[in-house]
Amino acid sequence: MRLAVATTTSAGPVAFRYWVLPLCLFRVAAVVLLLLLVVMGIKGQDTGASRADEPYVLDGVSETMAYSLGRSLRINGTAKDGAIALGGDVIVQGTVEGDVAAIGGSVIQLEGSSIGGDVFVLGGSYRHAETANRNPTSTTIMYAGYEEELREMMRDPSGLLKPSWSAPYIGVRLLAILFWFVVSLALTAAMPGTISRGVARLQLTSLRVAVIGVLGALVMAFGVPVSLRYLPTPISVAVTLLALLLILIAWIFGRVMIHAATGRWLQRRVLPFGQRSESVALLVGTSFWIALSSLPYVWPLVVAVLLVTSLGLGLTARYPMVWKRRRNSNFEQRKINFDKAA
Repeated sequence: MRLAVATTTSAGPVAFRYWVLPLCLFRVAAVVLLLLLVVMGIKGQDTGASRADEPYVLDGVSETMAYSLGRSLRINGTAKDGAIALGGDVIVQGTVEGDVAAIGGSVIQLEGSSIGGDVFVLGGSYRHAETANRNPTSTTIMYAGYEEELREMMRDPSGLLKPSWSAPYIGVRLLAILFWFVVSLALTAAMPGTISRGVARLQLTSLRVAVIGVLGALVMAFGVPVSLRYLPTPISVAVTLLALLLILIAWIFGRVMIHAATGRWLQRRVLPFGQRSESVALLVGTSFWIALSSLPYVWPLVVAVLLVTSLGLGLTARYPMVWKRRRNSNFEQRKINFDKAA
């Protein structure tokens, strides 16, 4: 009788463990799949063909710069201060005395036309006839790539806030999940103490970290341009490079800490029992933030929150969290308890 009771007692937890583990993984996978479905369901936009290109025609003489937004620009007369097209081509059949630029389009110079300044093309090409006239001292700067994307962006700037849900876009988001998961896993394995302290700091003093991040972002947003304007060139360049380096390091380490903290919080909510895996927490946290940053009209705010919080974590990484000029022993005890619970 005792042997039977002992066998039942020892086999019970083993059977319970093998039954609970697939259920826990299923719940985690269901949460991730639900996030992706919500993102795909919110963005149900029509990606139909764009409207026909109706160029703006300039006849006569223009004393100011000729420009067009969202369509091509055709110059049959004379533009004395240059010409630019955003989201279309610049077709020169007359004379342009200044520079010519096209973003999301091409610069086309027909026979008998003349361009007196430089030519700048982003997302297109520069094509000219053999009899077209150019200033011998002028230069041509051209980057032929992403023409359709730049054209659509210039014609519909709101498209930046509502990404098109196509197979390449979904593939890019999945690659982003894989990339940040690998980065998070590598940094957590290489520096577990640093990541753990950052997660505890974010969990216990998130508001103060955010305030410090906002102040740091404001200081860099105003300080870097001021240094470029008033300081000597070597010093201003050094300040700019150091600011960019700080943003890059804070962005990487801060995002890893945010992913870990979010994954642990979701594990406590979704998996109230059973063993918790650090790898699963990183994967869940990474998928959550990538899905959240893919939401239309919301992703700029999400990216701003991630950047400010990461900057706050980076600026407080080397300092003990001693606030109000006294050692916060309660914080240390709560951090130890948090590490043990995780």
